[in-house]
Amino acid sequence: MLNFIEGGVCAAQGFKAGGIHVGVKTHAEWKKDMAMIVSDVDCACAAVYTKNAVKAAHIHVDKAHLADGKARAAVINSGNANACAPHGEENAERVCAAAAKAVGCPAEDVVCAATGVIGQTLNVAVMEAGMPDLYAAVEASAAGSDAAAHAIMTTDTVKKEAAVETTVGGKTVRMGGIAKGSGMIHPNMGTMLCFLTTDCAISPEMIRTALLETVNVSFNRISVDGDTSTNDTCCVLANGLAGNPVITEKGPDYEAFLAALQALCMEMARKMASDGEGATHLITCTVTGAASEQSAETISKSVIGSALTKAAIFGADANWGRVLCAMGYSGEDFDPDKVDISFVSDAGSVQVCAKGRGLDFDEALAKKVLTEHDVTIAITMGEGAASCTCWGCDLTYEYVKINGDYRT
Repeated sequence: MLNFIEGGVCAAQGFKAGGIHVGVKTHAEWKKDMAMIVSDVDCACAAVYTKNAVKAAHIHVDKAHLADGKARAAVINSGNANACAPHGEENAERVCAAAAKAVGCPAEDVVCAATGVIGQTLNVAVMEAGMPDLYAAVEASAAGSDAAAHAIMTTDTVKKEAAVETTVGGKTVRMGGIAKGSGMIHPNMGTMLCFLTTDCAISPEMIRTALLETVNVSFNRISVDGDTSTNDTCCVLANGLAGNPVITEKGPDYEAFLAALQALCMEMARKMASDGEGATHLITCTVTGAASEQSAETISKSVIGSALTKAAIFGADANWGRVLCAMGYSGEDFDPDKVDISFVSDAGSVQVCAKGRGLDFDEALAKKVLTEHDVTIAITMGEGAASCTCWGCDLTYEYVKINGDYRT
């Protein structure tokens, strides 16, 4: 049985978290800007990163630190991306060293991450000075996870946090996560950071396999604005304190773990898409009846990434032609004359296209359906039995305002 629970990254046994203001964010002295997650014991650890050729300094450092597949703590700052910046990797190493000193572990067992403005030198001195206070603030509680979740936010308007529990090998296993992501979100990891914790006993090799399988059906199926960031990181730490038999190969225990991890990350992905910069709608695009899952995914991603479709949802305009158009330039081969399209929300459902042709529909009902915050674009392909769901948001005036002066 899989259940959503409270506690975020502190839901799993043996994890503490916290967040404080140290001075990376100079324009908002009351905002937390540095977070820490630490385990009581060493963890199996894996991470996946942006596919952007331009990568932030912490990614290069973390790859080296995770060569042995283990870690003990994570430190994340907001307000500065430490990407394309002078002394980037040196400063990232200094952050890890300061955290390691506070925690009492080797620097190689610390991973770090950053988010914020690209190209500016990281004020590592204030992070080093604030590290003892940060470590003193970590606690094994929902409040600790809440503080960490708030400390990694940039243009996010709400924290992204969730936790689940399930049964693996006869033991109760818990996992939780915090994330940030509001703009520069696009498949191939979107500006997103996500840190996941679990008390499941699992090998470094299998946790990496599970993470890759999970990212592909969650964070790689969201899009806010079509921009893939330099800093995207998703990292999972597993300390084994649940006491289940160690997962070392695929089988029933692995599948139970994977199902929980995917449920957790899909929930986090939806939270990111819903909180897209300036967004007023969460757009869910479900494609069914496709020839293959890959085809369904490509088409769904094309629809949620369409600027014209996003603008139409913002205006509550049932302009279904934009949906079909986005499907058509996705690169997938399909028969448009088999396509059905409906708009669905808590206000009802309205079919707008059947067999590739427009239908007479109730415009007032369509307006009502599309005025809801959560809107689903339901597409039936008539090509096969495969399906896929992706998530996005509308494109608003506020998005341009936020990004017009983001740096200044």
